Amino acid sequence: MSNEYNLASSEYHSLISTSKKLFHSISKHLNVQTAYVTRRGDDAMTVLSSYNEKEEIIPEGYSVKYGDTYCRLIIMNENNEMHKFNLAEDAITKELEVTSQLGVKGFLGVTLRDLQGDVFGTLCVMDKEEKNFCQSDIEYLQSMADILSYILDLDQTKFNMNYLSVPIIPITEGIACLSIQGVIDEIRADKIINKVLEYGSSHDTEYFIIDLSGLLILDGIFPSVFINLVKSLKVMGIESILTGITPDIAIHEKDNGQLSQLPIVKVRNLESALKYIGFNLTEAPTH
Repeated sequence: MSNEYNLASSEYHSLISTSKKLFHSISKHLNVQTAYVTRRGDDAMTVLSSYNEKEEIIPEGYSVKYGDTYCRLIIMNENNEMHKFNLAEDAITKELEVTSQLGVKGFLGVTLRDLQGDVFGTLCVMDKEEKNFCQSDIEYLQSMADILSYILDLDQTKFNMNYLSVPIIPITEGIACLSIQGVIDEIRADKIINKVLEYGSSHDTEYFIIDLSGLLILDGIFPSVFINLVKSLKVMGIESILTGITPDIAIHEKDNGQLSQLPIVKVRNLESALKYIGFNLTEAPTH
C-alpha cells in the first residue's frame, strides 16, 4: 500500500486544528468519550489528532500496524464505515490486539477521503461503555468527515504553495539567489530554511544572495527566519549577501537593529551583489 501524501503528519495544521474544534461537538452529539482522526501510512495507521473527555484512551501519535487496526476494517467495508456495540464481544474485533490494549467497547468509524476520493485515513469515536449507534449517527459522523475532506484539501494546497514559494534562482556555479515575495508565516519560514540549506549543500554553493525587495512586513515585525538563515549558512561555509532592503525594512531596522548585528554584506541590488562576488553582468554583443 503506497502513501500518496507528501506531507509529514505535523504539516496537516488545518486538519488537526479543525478536527480538534469538531471533536467536542461530535463527542456530545454521539455521547462518546473519545474521538480521533487517523492517517494511513505505508504500513500503519497513526493518530493525527484526538479528543479524550475524561481519561486518555487514544493519544496523538499512537500508531498501529495497518493489518491490526479497526481502520482497515472501516476502509475495506463497502459502506466505508464500521460500528460495534461491543468490540470485545464482536467475532472479528475481539481478536485484534488493540482491543485488549484500549479496553473500549462502543465504536463507530468512517473513512476519511480527500476531494479526489483517495483514502486518507479515518474519523472514529469510541467509548468504554457499550453503544448502539443508529443510521443517523453514522450519517452524522460521515458529514463531519466530509467537512474534514475540504480541510485536508486546504492543507495539501498550502503545502504545494509553500513548496513553490521558496524561489531559488541559480545564477552560475557556486552562486544562487533567494528572491522572497509576500508574507512569511511560521510554516513558510520553516520551508525557506530547510530548502535553502538543502540547496546550498547539494549544489556546493559558495554565495547566497538574499533579495528582500518583495518581502511584506506585517505589524512592524521583521521575519526572524532571515537572521537564522544567515547564521545557518555561515556555519555551512556559505556567505550571504543581502539586497533589496526596502523603506519598510529600513524603518524596522532603525528601531530594532537586527540586520545591523549580522556579519553580512548589504548592497542595493542584484547587480551590486554580483559585482561584490566578482561576477560581472555583460551584454551579449550585437551583430
